[in-house]
Parts: sequence; C-alpha cells; structure tokens
Amino acid sequence: MHDSPYSLTEARVLFELAHAEPMETGELRGLLDLDAGYLSRILTRFEADGLIVRERSATDARKQVVRLSEAGVRVFQALDARSAEQVERLLAGLSEGGQERLVAGMAAVRQALGEPGRPEPYVIRAPRTGDLAWVAYRHAELYHRDYGWGTEFEQLVCRIVGGLDLSRDRGWIAEAGGERVGSVFCERGDGVTAKLRLLLVEPSARGLGLGRRLVEECVRHAKDAGHRRITLWTRDCLVSARRIYAGAGFVLESAEQGTENGIEVVDEMWTLDL
Repeated sequence: MHDSPYSLTEARVLFELAHAEPMETGELRGLLDLDAGYLSRILTRFEADGLIVRERSATDARKQVVRLSEAGVRVFQALDARSAEQVERLLAGLSEGGQERLVAGMAAVRQALGEPGRPEPYVIRAPRTGDLAWVAYRHAELYHRDYGWGTEFEQLVCRIVGGLDLSRDRGWIAEAGGERVGSVFCERGDGVTAKLRLLLVEPSARGLGLGRRLVEECVRHAKDAGHRRITLWTRDCLVSARRIYAGAGFVLESAEQGTENGIEVVDEMWTLDL
C-alpha cells in the first residue's frame, strides 16, 4: 500500500491502533472481523519490525494488549500522509461542484448501507442567488418523474418563479446537510390576499414535518404583513400537500377539471382566512 511493504489489511490494523488506546487483541480482531491466526501473523510481523508493543492485560493476564510503538506511529503517519496525497490528486481534477457532488454521493451510500440513524436536522433560510433556478428545476424534474407532467408545466413554473419580486414577496429555502431540500414562497398579491407558492419538499426529506413547517412560515408572514386571507393553487393528486394545507386550516374553495401533458388533472384553489 502506497509503495510501502504493508498490505491494505496491515495498514488498517495500524490505523485502528493509531486511533485507539492500547487495545486487546480480541477486541481488535472483532473490530476488523479478521481470522485469529491471520491477525496473529500480522502482529508478529509488526512486533519483529518494532512497530507495536504487546503486553499482558493488567486486568486479565490471559489477554494481550497491543499499542503502537514510536516507530509504529511514524510508519502510520507516513501511510496516512501518502493516502491524503493520493485523495488530493484524485480530487484535483474535479471542480468545486464536482467535489461537493462526490462527497454527497459518498454520504448517501454510507447512509443507505449503514444503520438507520436520526433524521438530519434542517435549517430554513431566506433565498440566495441560484435558489430560484433550483426551485424551477426541481419542480419540473420531480413532477415529470412522479406525474408525467412535461414542458408546459415546466414553463408554467418558470413563469411563477419569474413573477416573484423578492423585494416585496418572501421566500424560504430549507437545507439539510448543506443541500437544498425544500421551498415555499409568499406572494404579496393585491395586499389583501396573499398567495402561497411553490411548496416543495425533496423525497429524501419527507416525513420530517418540513412541509408543515414551511407552510407555517408562509402563513405567519402573511398574518404579520397584514393580509386578510391567503390562497393557493394545487391539484387533487398531490395528496400529501393537500393534507398539509388542510392541517394548516386551508379549505377547498373550488375545483376544475383540466389536463397537463395530455393527463387529466383537477386544479384546486384553497383559502385560509387570517
């Protein structure tokens, strides 16, 4: 490994010993899932090379405790530095965005293959440069994937996004793990009636209560701004979104048959008196 006399498995043993207090050989074997005889041969070689010190456990004389010697620390540090240099060379050819996508992809793989953990916390912030383009892109992509809506729907979303005036309208972008995962906007309308626009929650962030939280932000702002009511447009097939709107107090005001990309839809208008 890295032009050294040590294999990948041997380097992994050095890595674990470098990042732990003196460790019992049984604990090391269980951690790495190694055959007892194989690990014994590795440790014997390390001891002959002066890389480790093996001692009897102070609490159980039947057990051995292993730690790196000063020479072992130096060998590990050299391997670690060469590994970092290799990774740096691999990443050097990628743009900053490419590096971010690579790291995000690696994190996704670890999450998919690892033990279920706590949901990642999210933050809600004001829109920044690039956010509006992301909102339009993700609406078009997700609704095409899930419902088959095509270019006409994408153009509609682009018109809605293009009509926002963030000097008077308000918006919120949700982030988790440094990635955008949600959006909603409050369009001022005629000053009396505001409009809730472009609610979106990424599939990876659903089930966290994020959609409800974004709607609450929008409704609270509309109240604080002095609006008397707030309206929104949705479709009957968006079951999860409709559930969120109903939970926030919106009521269905009207429904009308329509089509989207040749697919029959029901357009709905919902309202909430503030």
